[in-house]
Amino acid sequence: MADRILVVDDEANLRKVLAAMLRREGYEVDTAEDGAEAMQMLDEERYAAVLTDLRMPQVDGMAVLRRVMTRTPETPVVLLTAHGTVETAVEAMKLGAFDFVNKPFDQQELSRIIGKAVRTSALAELESTTLARGDDQGRFGLIGTSASMMRVYEIIERVASTPSTVLVTGESGTGKELVARALHEQSGRASRPFIRVNCAAIPEGLIESELFGYEKGAFTGAVASKPGRFELADGGTLFLDEIGEVSTEMQVKLLRAVQESEFERVGGVTTRRVEVRLVAATNRDLARDVADGKFREDLYYRLNVVPIALPPLRDRPADVPALANHMLVKYTQRLARRGVERFSDEALQALQAYPWPGNIRELENVIERTLLFCDGPVIDVGDLPAEFTGRLSGAGGLPPISPFVSPNGVTALKDVVRWTTQVVERDLIERALGETAGNVTRAARRLEISRKSLQIKMKELGLREPER
Repeated sequence: MADRILVVDDEANLRKVLAAMLRREGYEVDTAEDGAEAMQMLDEERYAAVLTDLRMPQVDGMAVLRRVMTRTPETPVVLLTAHGTVETAVEAMKLGAFDFVNKPFDQQELSRIIGKAVRTSALAELESTTLARGDDQGRFGLIGTSASMMRVYEIIERVASTPSTVLVTGESGTGKELVARALHEQSGRASRPFIRVNCAAIPEGLIESELFGYEKGAFTGAVASKPGRFELADGGTLFLDEIGEVSTEMQVKLLRAVQESEFERVGGVTTRRVEVRLVAATNRDLARDVADGKFREDLYYRLNVVPIALPPLRDRPADVPALANHMLVKYTQRLARRGVERFSDEALQALQAYPWPGNIRELENVIERTLLFCDGPVIDVGDLPAEFTGRLSGAGGLPPISPFVSPNGVTALKDVVRWTTQVVERDLIERALGETAGNVTRAARRLEISRKSLQIKMKELGLREPER
């Protein structure tokens, strides 16, 4: 099913243009002619993203933003306006807006922003939820009481109130953004903006303008000046996710901004100063990248003032039941499966025994998929996905072929071949996504297929596009 986007604008022609553009991108689109209608639709439908005009009669875009942040804070909201100012942008980001686009807009830029918003929607939803079963399962919105997680909590508590730069490391799917948000929310900056930048999701030629902003006329399509993420985060926290993907040329400019707290917009001559608390994250071994000449040593030491290493889920199996129960509560509500009450002890043991190469993100996907197909109030081992239980069986990573045995006791070879192909395809795709930190474009390139073909294959196999 295509992701659904809500477009809100009081100009009928612009609504039609935006809706047509997004439908060409493959989205389902609903439109509202004002904020009041949008709020009603938000109460009735769940959206992957909301694109709303800022200035509208009666109920404006800021009111729509506030409603979304109150009801479903995991839903990205992009504001579109012809009257943008830095002050307005900062206020919107402080309230939780995903991005801020000036009219007249560049269609490619808007398409990129919407795509990024939709890709981050599911993960943001996971990260914005609170603990489902009490404070004894974790702290700061994180779940787990293992020794490694207790050490993470201790570091957060010690450094949250300081301006020191923090480098969060860990495999993809371990919850690095959760740590960044915890550092922000436990600091004196909690009422100021928390700005997130996924460095891996931004094309190399655009990352400078994304971080530092640009002046009108700086390049083709720059029809109005726009503040960058450093500017928007002034007084708050800037989270640079996947910092290891930044080019060495950009690392030089980033070093100056981190070290001197100053920069110039693209195409500008005025030096701008900001006061920002920086949190960076990566799933790469930056120390090795420094040794290999792929990452600047001076920038590495500037970022690695306070290191926080997040453990992979396989190294803290004792935390799996708490995480699974938390996600069970979350998805029974979202999927209206309130008749499902708990996991059996055997199912929890099976979940603990699994190595979880995709970490918490993979666990979330397994729980959601299980809830869609299980029957009865208790989830047992047999209710877990077939390929998951097959891996636990130890039979060479493949589940038994008994599902393909016909009534006369003969296994249909074509069914086994089809099933085996799907298992191999799933394994190759998961491995490619893991090796590219969840970047679908680079994973498709590694698999030597188009991005569109990979997305289609992922839908066929029930794989969700990773949120990083």
